[in-house]
Amino acid sequence: MNSIISVMSLEKELAARSGGSCELCGATGDLNIFVVAPKKGDSANDLVHTCNTCNGQLTQEVDVDPNHWRCLNDSMWSEVSVVKVVALRMLNQLKGEGWPNDLIDMMYLEEDDMKWAKEGIEDESEEKIIHRDSNGVVLSSGDSVVVVKDLKVSGSSLVAKRGTAVRNISLVYDNAEQIEGKVEGQTVVLLTKYLKK
Repeated sequence: MNSIISVMSLEKELAARSGGSCELCGATGDLNIFVVAPKKGDSANDLVHTCNTCNGQLTQEVDVDPNHWRCLNDSMWSEVSVVKVVALRMLNQLKGEGWPNDLIDMMYLEEDDMKWAKEGIEDESEEKIIHRDSNGVVLSSGDSVVVVKDLKVSGSSLVAKRGTAVRNISLVYDNAEQIEGKVEGQTVVLLTKYLKK
């Protein structure tokens, strides 16, 4: 009986804190309780109120949709520690998309919360994919590069001429030799060995 009462009081506390909406994306209706590991969920401070979409992606029941998580741009500023922990974990998971990196840089968590967040982030000692230009300079999303050799863009009549500036590049997250950028208004994939920062 006591455990039922404590679960009900946790649900009430969570509903009051969240205002009846998902604490990550703001959606209302069909809310779930998500326990943030390695906590046990004994306190509302270990729990996040989530919608079905957020919950499904956090529990990996469905594939992660990076665009859905642009909502973290707002929820990462929450006053609630557990919400910030989940936001940082998800932003870390999506780092390959490029846009989460700026948000990660802006986030601030207290030392204990940062430790908690890192407990759920996969080991970063795995080999990282690093994009380098023709001179070995590390490239980052948002950089501007210059084409160092005339390049025919396959599948089109477009030629990226030597000296062409490509601004605001995106890194191809699973291939260190490729970036995406716009040449003459078209988004194309370019090989890093033909680019210079």
